[in-house]
Amino acid sequence: MRRAAIERLLPAAYQRAAGPGSVLGALLDVMESLHAPDEAVLADVDALFAPYRTPDGFVAYLTRWVAMDHVVAAPRADAPLPLPVGRLRDLVAHGALLARWRGTPYGMRTALELATGVTGFVLEEPADRPFHVVVRVPPAAADRLALVTRIVEAEKPAAVTVEVTTDPAPRPDADPTDPAEPEPPAADTADPAAPPADTADPAPPPADAADPAPPAPGADEPEGTATGVAAVPAVGRARVPSPAPRDQPSEEPS
Repeated sequence: MRRAAIERLLPAAYQRAAGPGSVLGALLDVMESLHAPDEAVLADVDALFAPYRTPDGFVAYLTRWVAMDHVVAAPRADAPLPLPVGRLRDLVAHGALLARWRGTPYGMRTALELATGVTGFVLEEPADRPFHVVVRVPPAAADRLALVTRIVEAEKPAAVTVEVTTDPAPRPDADPTDPAEPEPPAADTADPAAPPADTADPAPPPADAADPAPPAPGADEPEGTATGVAAVPAVGRARVPSPAPRDQPSEEPS
């Protein structure tokens, strides 16, 4: 707040006494300098609540606003954060989305991917164990099991038990081009006891054994007698009707 603005708030007698070189004028100059830092913060106050503009020391505080404070294990200001600040900013930015999908497989998987920066989490529900979820952690996030366990415990439904396991890392000497299953045996290794397949084309039937052509319909034939193959009219593509609304009665006769 500028000195002139502060001076206008004073009574008229004080305003006349706050001239240049007066004691009151010096006090107003000091008040202006004391207000300057606070006014600079208020001029850009929206930056404090923007996930990607707020200072690093304020990010952990914003996680409580979006109900993601369970990620920060130690809420003390001097305690180190369990994950990089950039990951916390991502969690704060997606706080509304995570709150809307909390308690679902999509919500849990999204929270794990945002917090660890690793994809490939698999959620399984064994058929023989109802209300139980198995979370398989990819090898890239195996060193952050404590963080993964905290997120899983907070994102799962209250009536569901959970188990966190890690998938084994692939061997460095394994060849990814090796087939998972053995190739089938070649044709020359077939069973010798099996009878040989007849690959020759069958001989065409004799000309006199061909089907006789249907006789032309004559006037002397009785009505209704079949004369060869009946001609069937071509039918176009069938049209599937849309289901009728439930509140309308069926048009079929009873």
